[in-house]
Amino acid sequence: MIGAGTVPPHERRRALRAALASGVLLRFPGAFAPIVAKLIERQGFDGAYVSGAALAADLGLPDIGLVTQSEVVARAQAIVRACTLPVIVDVDTGFGAPLNAARTVALLEEAGLAGCHLEDQESPKRCGHLERKTLVPAAEMVRRVRAAAEAQTDADFLLIARTDARGPEGLDKAIDRAKAYVDAGAAMIFPEALQDEREFEAFRAAIDAPLMANMTEFGKSPLLSRKALAGLGYNLVIYPVTTFRLAMKAVEDGLRDLDEGDDQPGLLPRMMTRAHLYDIVDYASYGRFDSAIRDFSEE
Repeated sequence: MIGAGTVPPHERRRALRAALASGVLLRFPGAFAPIVAKLIERQGFDGAYVSGAALAADLGLPDIGLVTQSEVVARAQAIVRACTLPVIVDVDTGFGAPLNAARTVALLEEAGLAGCHLEDQESPKRCGHLERKTLVPAAEMVRRVRAAAEAQTDADFLLIARTDARGPEGLDKAIDRAKAYVDAGAAMIFPEALQDEREFEAFRAAIDAPLMANMTEFGKSPLLSRKALAGLGYNLVIYPVTTFRLAMKAVEDGLRDLDEGDDQPGLLPRMMTRAHLYDIVDYASYGRFDSAIRDFSEE
């Protein structure tokens, strides 16, 4: 097989579970496209994260639950195929009732994902760092988590429960919800939109399960360093929209300069070269494969 994605899904999941057990903070930047996952892997990160917000924005949509289950699964599968890293994906509220959450997990396992996270917002959801979020009752989210957990065929698939309760209900209720989600079968907890380092610390003290931190820019949470997060006892950190924001700022600046200055040669130093792009997508191995097929002859 040519190209990347040659590590079987079960091996990626097993490796992720082992890495989580090591106590080292794992770092998962956002990959909004397969080629970004290749760059994340080259840089030596531990995994790649597929953000619902970034995927929605890439489709020109707001992050309010408009992206469909099939769109998320297809993009996530393409990202899995592009790298050998474990990939975690955001599946919002699971795309419907508990049965829908169960089917989502089944589809993600088939697509090679290493894990996913479900949240406890009502559908349609809102970005986790906006106001006026509304939640389903804790019992309803417990049913979502339980259904998703029972749908797993690989015990190493990482089922993450996200709670958005910090804003609408307060820190204590968010912790109570997180405990119930662990009891329902979640292997990791994602407390969204915590407001200061003390709250990150309180979650770690209260929850006997691995924790994921969200270091999204321009949000409600402080941007803590990896050293700080490791010191707080967090197990995994995502940078969900960082690569998308970097890319879009560069594109916008380049288009403005092209329009106002009409100086394409002046843009070249800001571009990835053709040679480097071809190296990232492994152009040469496809060429060698094609040549070998063309030159094949039966003895």
